[in-house]
Amino acid sequence: MSKGPVSQFIEHHYRHFNAAALMDAAKGYVTHLEEGGKMMITLAGAMSTAELGISLAEMIRQDKVHIISCTGANLEEDVMNLVAHSHYKRVPNYRDLTPQEEWDLLENHYNRVTDTCIPEEEAFRRLQKHLVKQWKEAEEKGERYFPHEFLYKTVLSGELEQYYEIDPKDSWIIAAAEKNIPIVVPGWEDSTTGNIFASYVIKGELKASTVKSGIEYMTWLADWYRHNSGGKGVGFFQIAGGIAGDFPICVVPMMYQDLEWHDVPFWSYFCQISDSTTSYGSYSGAVPNEKITWGKLDIHTPKFIIESDATIVAPLVFAWILGW
Repeated sequence: MSKGPVSQFIEHHYRHFNAAALMDAAKGYVTHLEEGGKMMITLAGAMSTAELGISLAEMIRQDKVHIISCTGANLEEDVMNLVAHSHYKRVPNYRDLTPQEEWDLLENHYNRVTDTCIPEEEAFRRLQKHLVKQWKEAEEKGERYFPHEFLYKTVLSGELEQYYEIDPKDSWIIAAAEKNIPIVVPGWEDSTTGNIFASYVIKGELKASTVKSGIEYMTWLADWYRHNSGGKGVGFFQIAGGIAGDFPICVVPMMYQDLEWHDVPFWSYFCQISDSTTSYGSYSGAVPNEKITWGKLDIHTPKFIIESDATIVAPLVFAWILGW
């Protein structure tokens, strides 16, 4: 595949240190796919609000991603940006805000994520009424679904199209829903829509069991991994750390240590983009070799760590993979 100007720039200039690690990781990702492997991408941090969907959606459309693990925030915030983009407020001087200025943002119904403020009414509440409809319809039918499946249903229903404020090709959730690629959302309760769902449970309007749990995600993931890790195997491309990365990577040691299944392949590629300082006891700051001791990676698994800001690095890696 011929390379575009972004890829040509990276190849010419990114020769040493973290730049070289980026190049090595991107080439390793391509090799993994060319040899028949599949790839999981994990999204921690506020990558959806950072609009990673502009590149990630194309990765999904071109079958460069086969499964995603993400926080509940990343799941919902891609759709919030889709339906309320013009109402977002950017605060370039966010480092200088006083407590009073932060309070003023709250009073004006803005929730700040670094330099970007999400509008409560246009984003959270606009999505809420359509999700609640899906939750209630499922419960009335005695059906249960995962959090991402409810969001897929909402997106594919077409009900949100009236609100679209960005090109839908830049929404990774739309791309994922149209492909129906699997998503794992550990700790979904720790998200705005998870909190909204809990409020309906507390009010007695919904049952907690209507949305499937994290344990059910893990058991589902074990089955998916068993059916997809043959041949070249499944790679693991981790953006930042946290539960989005630690939850799914643990499916391998869970299967062969806790279930005592002895034919479980290790993850066959690993890359982490992290700006976390290497430190004692930190998951995000652990070097990849530590994962060998936990039974997640093999000695021979290609391992890469790019110590930089994922909002800068991830689109560049994706650009190389896509030939941009």
